[in-house]
Amino acid sequence: MEPRNPQVVVAYDFSPTARAVLDRAVALVARAPFHVLHFITVIDPHHGIPIVPHHGKIDVGYADRVREVMMTEIGKALTATPINGELHFFAHARIGKPTDEILSLSAEIGADLILIGTHGFTGFSRLMMGSVAERVVREAGCPVLVARPKSYPDVELMQVIEVDRGKSHSRVHRFSYANNSVTLRPLEWPM
Repeated sequence: MEPRNPQVVVAYDFSPTARAVLDRAVALVARAPFHVLHFITVIDPHHGIPIVPHHGKIDVGYADRVREVMMTEIGKALTATPINGELHFFAHARIGKPTDEILSLSAEIGADLILIGTHGFTGFSRLMMGSVAERVVREAGCPVLVARPKSYPDVELMQVIEVDRGKSHSRVHRFSYANNSVTLRPLEWPM
């Protein structure tokens, strides 16, 4: 049996947190372009997508317009990042409930990973609106990475200095793993 490329479902809903999902997907393929990405936007059958106006009819034609807008956003993200090699991806625009469509696509392609964002609702808002990300995490048949913009401040870590306190403790060792072998790294090497 021929090895297959890992299939990654990327849930993209044009929200502010969707940019974090898109950035994470692009970072993944920049490091490992053999992944196949399946971008999916799920269209509400009654309201559509706010960024793409509709004229009372949510149908296949509207889904095609949504897919075009999605491709523009994906294209911007991909051209902004250098990627070595050839990248394969698909763009899916489906009409329905977000959780059902994301899980359905994942099952259809045998997903190895799902990338999804979260709006961060808590309490009553989450109870009323539900949580697509939470349900996908619970029901998915593969690992799910919930991406969100970083909110921690950048921290400059202190330089590690080896202190000789006699023989009461062992030295700190840093290791690297490459080419199926583990090597001891000198303490001068950064982590």
